[in-house]
Amino acid sequence: MILSNVEIQRALDTGRLSIVPEPTPRQPDTERGLSCPYQTTSVDLRLGPEISYLKDNRPISIDLQRGKLTDLFRDNSETLNIRRDQPFPLLPNRFVLGRTLERISLPLTATAPVLAARVEGKSSYARCGLLIHFTAPTIHAGFQGNNHSRIDQPGTIPDPAVPRSTDLPAGSRRSFGNSVCQ
Repeated sequence: MILSNVEIQRALDTGRLSIVPEPTPRQPDTERGLSCPYQTTSVDLRLGPEISYLKDNRPISIDLQRGKLTDLFRDNSETLNIRRDQPFPLLPNRFVLGRTLERISLPLTATAPVLAARVEGKSSYARCGLLIHFTAPTIHAGFQGNNHSRIDQPGTIPDPAVPRSTDLPAGSRRSFGNSVCQ
């Protein structure tokens, strides 16, 4: 079952879900011009300031029989801290690994059904050719940490990756739902 925005907020209030810092406001604030990060069945999280990307001009052969992909990526990538005034240009046919600004916790409890989450990119970004974490979308019950997402640019126009933003191509959605965990 997918939780509604009201149920997501209730899960935050009862401790079945933790998002730090918590996305605000919980309702649209038209007087101050603040949009609400809670959609009908999801919450928008923001890209944190640290991204990793493969180094340019390095011949790389992916052979998973020789080791883990994380080792290959770590040895052949660079990490960069980006700022709103200095975004990273995500060029066509490239990808970066980013982390959410928010820390997520889906605690295992014996007193209530546990939650799992699903990562989905925003369709408005996909229509522009930007894909966010479409290969491994599940955040399992018991997870604690910043969610890592792969951000791909298969389109033809560079997109800026900007930290702390949901109104630019850095946003992605997390839908939360009940998961059976014995």
